[in-house]
Amino acid sequence: MNSRHFCFFVFIFFILTLPTRHTYFKDCKGRHYFFIFKRLSEKVLGLVNVMDSCTFLTFKHYTSTVHPMRYCLTLDLKDDPELIGEYERHHMAVWPGVRQSILDAGITAMEIYRFDTRLFMIMETDERFSFEKKAAADAADPVVQQWETLMWNYQQPVKNALKGEKWVLMRKIFEL
Repeated sequence: MNSRHFCFFVFIFFILTLPTRHTYFKDCKGRHYFFIFKRLSEKVLGLVNVMDSCTFLTFKHYTSTVHPMRYCLTLDLKDDPELIGEYERHHMAVWPGVRQSILDAGITAMEIYRFDTRLFMIMETDERFSFEKKAAADAADPVVQQWETLMWNYQQPVKNALKGEKWVLMRKIFEL
């Protein structure tokens, strides 16, 4: 194995150990690459097993400087344990039309966490996503509107949210 192949295998090993389903890197010529992996939960024990442990779903060469983005948003739930339980049950079975609208908007990953009544959403997007386009698509989609109306029975705006604003974009204050 020459040093070029060895470097490639070391790179793949590094990528496989990242705790994300997708990642990107920039090569020495400034080209951007984006990978989505089918299985990253398997722990790779050695370079020999690297290619067996990973199935590439997508390999896309980016020629622009557009990178996947991560957004963090917050919202509060009404302070009622029964309503909070219902809200969580709804999110265990999100309607297919709502899930599809999220994916169609360029949102590649979404997680919602809860502490008491505070919700925290992490949203990862690709180059197709914009808040304006997502809002317009949601307004035109009766299934999404029905879901949002239902969810508003459990949600309430955070302090200092603008009128009619639900999920509020948070500002990053630290990165390691």
